[in-house]
Amino acid sequence: MEFEYEWFTLGRHRIRLRSTKGFPTETMRTAVEVVRLAIDNNMSARARLVEVIFQRESAYEIAVGTTFADDRLCAPQLEAAIATILGLEAEQINIFVTAVTQEEVDLHFGVYERMLAEKLGVVPPIQ
Repeated sequence: MEFEYEWFTLGRHRIRLRSTKGFPTETMRTAVEVVRLAIDNNMSARARLVEVIFQRESAYEIAVGTTFADDRLCAPQLEAAIATILGLEAEQINIFVTAVTQEEVDLHFGVYERMLAEKLGVVPPIQ
């Protein structure tokens, strides 16, 4: 049985929380709330928070999927802003934005989030 990850739903985002040091904590969930707010208010409506990985002491890797390639442009500013809010250094927050074409994903709610997770390698494809 694996205790290093859990699925978490925040609004339109279906997020996989993963911690390399054990089960995700309440502190990690609070950090994910901040990340979600930053994405919702600064990226396109198609941007979805897909996975947050807690690597080591207060370092986060954040995977975002989108169909709008320009969402990549605001990632560095969001990293700095999120780090400031959480009281971390900018190097401790890494946002990876993966853009896919609209033809690669079904835009219906629920299906879109699952297909983005598959494209980013968070979950295996449904056979």
